[in-house]
Amino acid sequence: MNKHKYYTAVGHFRRERDGQGKVRPVILINGREYYVDIQEMAIWTALNWRLLEIEDIISEYNRLDQDWVIPAYRTPEDCLGRLVTRGLVASGTGETCFEALYDLLSELYVVPLSRSVPLRLAAFLKLTVIKGTPVTRAWQLFRRDRPTEQEAQVMALSRQALLSTAELIKCAEVGARDISTDDKLMDTLYDDDYTTSDNIACMMLTAKNRESVTMAIANLYLRKQIIFERVS
Repeated sequence: MNKHKYYTAVGHFRRERDGQGKVRPVILINGREYYVDIQEMAIWTALNWRLLEIEDIISEYNRLDQDWVIPAYRTPEDCLGRLVTRGLVASGTGETCFEALYDLLSELYVVPLSRSVPLRLAAFLKLTVIKGTPVTRAWQLFRRDRPTEQEAQVMALSRQALLSTAELIKCAEVGARDISTDDKLMDTLYDDDYTTSDNIACMMLTAKNRESVTMAIANLYLRKQIIFERVS
């Protein structure tokens, strides 16, 4: 049986100027800066707010190449591998599409864009400057979203604490609504003798809310309402 493998971007984009005044792209993850070249930026851009398999990544990369005229120092596959190694791109594999999606998202942390003006500004600039999206169209994408009940709950919890997809599933399992303090968060997520931050993704594999929460997070991401982060 053929396995499915999905990729997506991690972190958010920012432009910086070097000592000579030249603009260079930077990816920020958990407050840490990662400099990338134009090939790597093209791959990361192709995956930002997308959940793609390798064939689709190459297709999007080739489309960007027509606009950017990207120097071909390496193959797109090599660039993708380097981004995965550096943690700027995440990947997930599974026997089914959903299993691959869960493997991809379970350990990624959800950051609502509405929580941070700088993040929303960076995301807006990425759409208009890098992707060439007309300003009016980009503005429409960032207008108030109409989430489902499950999506709204994901956003509400993610505004209280930095949570992974697996941790958001655990919150849904126990019906948590208030995790506004460290004590409440720990009591919600790790209230037994066997669940840890290292194994919670595995523990949630059989959770009844696994599919609904994972799909809610995927849909919010595709609608540009959240980004993904890593904490280590």
